[in-house]
Amino acid sequence: MSDLLRPSSAPSTAQSAAELLETLRAAPPLTHCITNAVVTGFTANVLLAIGAAPAMVDIVGESGMFAGVASGLLVNLGTPTPEQRAASLEAADAATRSGTPWVLDPVAIGALPVRTSLAGELAALRPTAIRGNASEILALAGMSAGGRGVDSTDSTEAARDAARHLAQRHGSIVAVSGAVDLLTDGERIVRLSNGDALLTRVTGGGCALGAVMAAFLGAARATGAGSLDAIAAASLVYTIAAEDAAAAAAGPGSFAVALLDALAAIEPADVIVRARVEEETR
Repeated sequence: MSDLLRPSSAPSTAQSAAELLETLRAAPPLTHCITNAVVTGFTANVLLAIGAAPAMVDIVGESGMFAGVASGLLVNLGTPTPEQRAASLEAADAATRSGTPWVLDPVAIGALPVRTSLAGELAALRPTAIRGNASEILALAGMSAGGRGVDSTDSTEAARDAARHLAQRHGSIVAVSGAVDLLTDGERIVRLSNGDALLTRVTGGGCALGAVMAAFLGAARATGAGSLDAIAAASLVYTIAAEDAAAAAAGPGSFAVALLDALAAIEPADVIVRARVEEETR
């Protein structure tokens, strides 16, 4: 039977997102970020704005210890210095062993050999979620040489099969970011079409989403919600807030500030009313 698109069960997907946003704010998840030097401050501010507690711990000897007590972990490969590479492996291993949910963001892999090799090692540690643009997901699956630096040269739909392959291979939720975000656990495919193009005009617009995903995974862990629901919740809250920020902004500079305000202001009811969700079923 051919795949069918069921337009917006947003009743269930958006309702779960709204509930997880309430949970996150009621008990701020301690979100451990090993991320790139370009976006550290913006990422921390995004987490604070949604109600999470950021911690940027990327020192060997501390990162594994911290991953074991954090609510969620992000490993972002944007600027993988030697110490950060070792800290990433240490933290991911500790997270896997302790049950801390964690997100791998394989920034700019494919043509660049050091980070590509590291992404493969980290993926083997079975991240809870993998987030990237289409070219990064294709490269991690071994189906492409990657994009143009951090920019994708492939469409989200082109990475559909690669995303499902990675999800099945590593037991991860795979989130492919684009004009329409595609999420999969290897069986279900969920498409989310909220957001604004200004997210691509601000340094850290995509990287910060990985941290938001780690925070929502931490909130989901406390409630028993599924990982796919948590990743969908993070994406919906972030992209709906981006729509509000774009409406208030004159351009990329004011958008970055407005995004923080919008993340702080978004309410669970906003998610329920405005989520644009399609789920692919067989």
